[in-house]
Amino acid sequence: MPNTLIFVDLPADDPAAAGRFYAEVFGWRDDHKPEGVYHRMVPGGMFPNPDGSDSEIGNLHVGIFDPANARPHPNDAGVDPRAISAEGRKPRIWVLISDDDTPERILAAAEERGATVLWRNHFWGTFNGLNHAFRDPWGNEILLWGKAGDPPRIPDDYTRE
Repeated sequence: MPNTLIFVDLPADDPAAAGRFYAEVFGWRDDHKPEGVYHRMVPGGMFPNPDGSDSEIGNLHVGIFDPANARPHPNDAGVDPRAISAEGRKPRIWVLISDDDTPERILAAAEERGATVLWRNHFWGTFNGLNHAFRDPWGNEILLWGKAGDPPRIPDDYTRE
């Protein structure tokens, strides 16, 4: 049996503000563990079965931690480095756009809250998906994913790979 991915953490020098950002942009529940130190973002729902019904597998959670004292750590004072990485490529988080939401709404909400839109309207044929991306105010890259369908329905204004 393989090991199971259960969480992905994003650094933010203000975890409370980042928690509010993701709650407002995606509608995720923001659990303070405790507030300002570590925030667990709970997307809710279950992964779907092939027929669209809910499986028994809950959606992954995203954590937001303060790099000044990344918890958990055996040393109460944490460990270096204590700053957000400002340069170079970082891990990216992919978010599936809900059927009752739009990339336009999400990108606008993110941008209104200090995010930078990286691109819009791109089709990635390898995985048959429509995608868009933004960098949150803490430098984390979030890629939005939409299903293109079978056969793919690609709007005319989308770039293609």
